[in-house]
Amino acid sequence: MSSLRREGREAAVQFLYSLDQNPAPDASGLELFWTVHQAGPGARKFAESLIGGVIARRREVDERLTQALSNWALDRLEVVDRNVLRLAIYEMFFCLETPPIVAINEAIEVARRLGTPDSPRFINGVLDELKKQLSRPLRTPEPGPRTGRPQPVRPPQPKIDSAVEPLREPADQSPT
Repeated sequence: MSSLRREGREAAVQFLYSLDQNPAPDASGLELFWTVHQAGPGARKFAESLIGGVIARRREVDERLTQALSNWALDRLEVVDRNVLRLAIYEMFFCLETPPIVAINEAIEVARRLGTPDSPRFINGVLDELKKQLSRPLRTPEPGPRTGRPQPVRPPQPKIDSAVEPLREPADQSPT
């Protein structure tokens, strides 16, 4: 039996897959999806927050994905793999509540269930490369409000070196 979040992730990947194949002009596609895909209210709410986030950040997610793919075009990927990667990249880079390692492990498990026999290894390789770009803790969620929904990640703040002495006005060197 899968967890509520895994069920939500699988539903999100399935919806993103269908959206990739048949772009819907409005929210009717999501409504139609839920008429054929059974999920509990918690899994559905989690899936919808993920779907909304991936769609809202798709350009940024696809840019990161394209940069991580060596000698591969985005449209050459298996549709399931492409959408598992999109979801994982969204969680890794734009969700505070999901530790990046959890997003990677969940992506591998979703790929194992929905993808080809080669999908888990491929997904792991791409996400492992992207993991090197993260500036947040890999195994713990970022501190912040716990809302049950993914939270956007704040941009990194510049580090201030405390060893640097503050700027001082030059001493008056006029002759007395």
